[in-house]
Amino acid sequence: MAEGLRERKKRQTKQRISDIATGLFLERGFAAVTVAEIAEAADVSVNTVYNYFPAKEDLFLDRMEGITHRLARMIRGRDAGESAARAVLREIRGHVAAVSPAYGLMDGYADFMRVIDEAPTLQARLLTLQQQVRQVTVATLREEAGAGPDDPMPVLVGGQIAWIQGTLVEFISGEMTAGRKATEVSREALDLLDEIEDLLGEKVLDYAVRAIG
Repeated sequence: MAEGLRERKKRQTKQRISDIATGLFLERGFAAVTVAEIAEAADVSVNTVYNYFPAKEDLFLDRMEGITHRLARMIRGRDAGESAARAVLREIRGHVAAVSPAYGLMDGYADFMRVIDEAPTLQARLLTLQQQVRQVTVATLREEAGAGPDDPMPVLVGGQIAWIQGTLVEFISGEMTAGRKATEVSREALDLLDEIEDLLGEKVLDYAVRAIG
């Protein structure tokens, strides 16, 4: 469906507010910038800012909106004959090999993490996000595998799949924050994914295989 003029203007306004807020946070730190200052810089009212971003943290972490369902999308999009975990490993390898910003392989990532490291409320939001990722992944596995509510396998496998992504993100974050080049970190991250796959048991790697035909 084509985007209407009103929807496009709203999207553009939201993006402008987010970009201005992010620039201010990177320049001065999260705690030092007020929502009122962001509104003034964006030439909108404070109420308008809150209409688009319910909390100040949303102004900095808005680009993470899609992360909650990322693993679930990978699982639902797995190929015929492919398991949930192998689909996730394949998709993540593709992002890492492409040096994708989706996994922190980008210039300026150290500055982004510095803002988070200095803001306890942003750190708390990221922890909540990790819990949401795991919950959505488990729910998706339960549905895709046709598992009953008392079956523990979706919880066990979902935890391992969430661990794959969490471990990779932690590694990339540490290396990028240390000032390393994204291309170098990408190569090492691919090696790490190979080691992660070697650690996973068959019950995880062969769970929720999509039927062929």
